[in-house]
Amino acid sequence: MLQVTGVSVRFGKRSLFENVNLKFSKGCCYGIIGANGAGKSTFLKVLSGELEPSKGEVTKDKTERISVLQQNHFAFEEHSVIDTVVMGNKELYDIRVEKDAIYAKPDFSEADGMKAARLEERFAELDGWNAESDAETLLNDLGIEPEKHYLLMKDLEAKDKVKVLLAQALFGNPDILLLDEPTNDLDLKSIAWLEEFLINYENTVIVVSHDRYFLNKVCTHICDVDYGEIKLYPGNYDFWYESSQLLQKQMRDQNKKKEEKIKELEEFIRRFAANASKSKQATSRKKSLEKIQLDDIKPSNRKYPYINFTPDRQPGNEILEVNNLTKTVNGEKVLDNISFKVKADDKIAVLAENENAMTVLFQILMGEVEPDSGEVKWGTTITNSYFPKDNNYLFQGTESITDWLRQYSKDPDETYVRSFLGRMLFSGEEALKAVNVLSGGEKVRCVLSKIMLSGANFLVFDEPTNHLDMESITALNEGMTRFTGNMIFTSHDHQLTQTVANRIFEIKKDGSMIDKETTYNEYLGLE
Repeated sequence: MLQVTGVSVRFGKRSLFENVNLKFSKGCCYGIIGANGAGKSTFLKVLSGELEPSKGEVTKDKTERISVLQQNHFAFEEHSVIDTVVMGNKELYDIRVEKDAIYAKPDFSEADGMKAARLEERFAELDGWNAESDAETLLNDLGIEPEKHYLLMKDLEAKDKVKVLLAQALFGNPDILLLDEPTNDLDLKSIAWLEEFLINYENTVIVVSHDRYFLNKVCTHICDVDYGEIKLYPGNYDFWYESSQLLQKQMRDQNKKKEEKIKELEEFIRRFAANASKSKQATSRKKSLEKIQLDDIKPSNRKYPYINFTPDRQPGNEILEVNNLTKTVNGEKVLDNISFKVKADDKIAVLAENENAMTVLFQILMGEVEPDSGEVKWGTTITNSYFPKDNNYLFQGTESITDWLRQYSKDPDETYVRSFLGRMLFSGEEALKAVNVLSGGEKVRCVLSKIMLSGANFLVFDEPTNHLDMESITALNEGMTRFTGNMIFTSHDHQLTQTVANRIFEIKKDGSMIDKETTYNEYLGLE
């Protein structure tokens, strides 16, 4: 069991959270949620011992082992993949290295033999003889091919390094597992495998994630970092959302009733304080008035942008027709003879093991890349707007956000543009920041603003949820659902894909494509 007692974290005058008291129990999975900057990752660092709290303490049983998902993907470049995974249990790995060094000594002594014997005993207690096979099983389950297991980490692609570090965190059945955004950069199969792994995990799991579906699937409790405190709710993300909304409504309703009572008492006191026959009643009501305390409703750290895509005109009957598209990139055929026709009300989610295939398809549709063969025919009533996966090329200048967005607005008036940006959480001085210094999330909100101002009736989104916090993802999800035009998109956010798409394209490894009119969950066999 992991226990947090009276923990506060402050950086200078800024307080992230105060006097946190929590118990994390075996067999439970705790989701840590909160706005960007609220202190989720900081709280994980406090739990792991990486960061000392300003006040309070974190305690656990001395025999319990904590494992943390490493965030530095380049920390193990000179180590083999298999060794990197085994390093997840530091004691086991260190013993293996030490005993191997003893056996390699040319002048092996009796003392060396006794020390090696002690190490061998502890090595066996830690199940060290099965360490490599256990590590290989984890790697295989996460989709790392056996031929890569003994490569150096520096020779792996970035997407495989992510999986190796996840396997490292999971290795050796740790008592307490701390995971910060474990689904980032994972493919759908790996995410599904991780969900099942955590559902069946018998020890303590504490996870930070922006993926609402993932939190709903694996969490038994939610820890909400907000209002300068951390509150524990039983249940998954949806249960937390309903509970927290209900709690806030109850507090507002109670305050409203108290305010009405205060007005009533104040009016009575004002009218009858000078009336001798009513003075006792007025005094009594004054005492009652002094006892009424309004609930302190603190401002939330959560801020939701207003995302709404409104087409200037509705699409006609001819929307988009694609015939026999084929494209080879760097010797690999990513699209092979793909054809489809978009119908009214279609919102199409695209899946692919090779994510580059989806990006290439979107780039061809938008005229940014030429196909090797085939054609794309847009209807005459169609106007389109595109969210590129890599949007950095749009932000090379030094102009302000306001000036950047003005070039895409039909109404270039600064007051109008500033008002629009305010709804996208760029208020006051924020709207005057230079675009070349924006964070990933800020750039995404800028591109979404550009798309909203376009009035397009066909939207193309390539991973729009990357870099967004949960509040912005929720707002985007609602905006995409409300949109009355057509859409083709890809996203790692399961809930967004499930609630928006009514048609699924899956691009296979050989470049061919499956096309089904169905929801995402039905396509995956979850319904």
